[in-house]
Amino acid sequence: MVNAGVAGDQLRAIVERIERLEEEKQGIADDIKDVYAEAKANGFDAKVLRQIVRLRKQEPNERQEYEAILDLYMQALGMTFNEEDAARRAEAA
Repeated sequence: MVNAGVAGDQLRAIVERIERLEEEKQGIADDIKDVYAEAKANGFDAKVLRQIVRLRKQEPNERQEYEAILDLYMQALGMTFNEEDAARRAEAA
């Protein structure tokens, strides 16, 4: 049973590390939530900010492909932008 004791100690250490990391993750999630609440209090739209953060994580070519498909689908549904809106979106990208 020596092996079970050693494996048990190692397993316990791993589980405890995971638990600590989960606690840290929750703390970070709470901090992010607070930043979004602060942004909202300052007049920013949290939903749009989340989308911007998501888009900034993408590679530029991935983002362009996504936007091209989005535009195609919107055109197919009759939800087109006027030229001024398109120019603003291009500047933002």
